Amino acid sequence: MKRAFSCYLDLMRFLAAVLVVLDHFVAYRFVSPAQGQWLPQWGREAVMIFFVLSGFVIAHAAQSRQQSLAQYAAARAARLYSVALPALVLAFGTACVAQAYLSEPLRDAYEVQKWFIYLPFHALYLGELWRFSETPVWLGAYWSLGYEAWYYAFFGALYFLRGRLRLLVLALILLAMGYKLWLLLPVWFAGVLLWRWQGRWPLSAGLARAGMLLAPAVLLLYSHWQGEMVLRALAETRWPWPAWPLGSADRVLGDYLVGLLVLLNFYCALHARLSTPEWLVRLGRVLAFYTYPLYLAHSLVMSAWMALRPSAQDGGEELPVIMTIVLLTWLFGQVSRPLRSALERSLLALWQTLCEAGGGVRSWLGK
Repeated sequence: MKRAFSCYLDLMRFLAAVLVVLDHFVAYRFVSPAQGQWLPQWGREAVMIFFVLSGFVIAHAAQSRQQSLAQYAAARAARLYSVALPALVLAFGTACVAQAYLSEPLRDAYEVQKWFIYLPFHALYLGELWRFSETPVWLGAYWSLGYEAWYYAFFGALYFLRGRLRLLVLALILLAMGYKLWLLLPVWFAGVLLWRWQGRWPLSAGLARAGMLLAPAVLLLYSHWQGEMVLRALAETRWPWPAWPLGSADRVLGDYLVGLLVLLNFYCALHARLSTPEWLVRLGRVLAFYTYPLYLAHSLVMSAWMALRPSAQDGGEELPVIMTIVLLTWLFGQVSRPLRSALERSLLALWQTLCEAGGGVRSWLGK
């Protein structure tokens, strides 16, 4: 991958996380309505950026770095859990403590009371399968991980397995996913196709740069004309199975449109002959590293803050909230780095042990 384009993706990744945070500042009413009208409410669109970008990066990593299914699975699991596990433990732990001192039950009190069920439930990314619509206490942004984790599994089976085994495993994964994950799989897989077809239709630098500007321009018009509300209503009215609610996939038509715009922007960026100074490349890498911690940290801070200080609504405490988000993001980042390495080594060692044990059993049976 070219250094300039890699830097562009790093910056886009961080920008998407910031858009989610700004959207949630409005949704959680940490700013007044007058202030909120000046903030972009593109949180959902930002998640679609994550999806397309994730598909592209995963396809790149599978081809260039992870040479086996075991390496791929260990790397993906370590990446997910390096931030998700600390966030889940902290969210459930602080919610349990808070519930013991609050006079009223928390919004997700049932999860707090049965944490021994819901903590592993969310650690296995089961919250969006089929008719489930569950997010961890104080981690509303976690819903998208329930999609991505299963898309990682789907791609791993598709890329590394062969023959009938691949068909069987893919069928089992799709069966486990359920209809909501099926609906948004094309958005994520668009990133994979971008990796495979990145040089298929060459563009001149001028045309590519114009195309890069076209995508955000269309997105601005889409937002101004409230296209999301129109497409969301259309999806809900045209959905033929009302007994199976769309839940977190209810914006699927808008997600397809945004996914296409992101795909166009990334494809044009590949051919735009971008140039980036070294300082920006280094900055992009740092920001990209903290994107995932920021994504979960802000959700935990905002949810906990609103539960413990409902008087913070409509403004007045934005600065301490931002400072707490920055601090928790940094802490998650510091924890995730060694945890990721340890998890990846442990998972590979476990796989090697299982393979050796399997070989020993086959040898013993052969005797």
